Amino acid sequence: MARCLRTEDEGCRRCDGALDFDFTMAFQPIVDVASGAPFAYEALVRGIDGESAGEILSWVTPGTLYRFDQACRVRAIEIAHGLSCGQLLSINFLPNAVYEPDACIQATLDVAQALGFPLDRIMFEVTETEYVRDRRHLRNIVEAYNAMGFSTAIDDFGGGYANLDLLV
Repeated sequence: MARCLRTEDEGCRRCDGALDFDFTMAFQPIVDVASGAPFAYEALVRGIDGESAGEILSWVTPGTLYRFDQACRVRAIEIAHGLSCGQLLSINFLPNAVYEPDACIQATLDVAQALGFPLDRIMFEVTETEYVRDRRHLRNIVEAYNAMGFSTAIDDFGGGYANLDLLV
């Protein structure tokens, strides 16, 4: 089981070990309504034996949340690369799990670089299921991600916490 801890020196949580469950990704097209063609594919967590996203998420504990968030980013890039995905890859992220954008994105940068996956083809979506406690911190994350070459979006705008208040 993964143990996650935050150290002042790192400015970000570091997780040792693997999760005690496995998962994969399904890819849902995000369609440009004008052209009718997909412009991106959203990576959605699924179980390797057909489990739903809800079931997989029920296995995530507060102690494994950060590790799971990181593992999802890495797994999404690995699978999309293997599928030769030419469109944007949309990956949900938990804003409250990102302590220091430059440090917390390192695993994502490492796998993208190792696979030759272009950073400008990765779009991070702020998930609608998590209340953003610190809006200024979220703005810093978005600015840092954009400076690194990623694009950002709000997931399922209008649902959950992804509303006009968050957009403003």
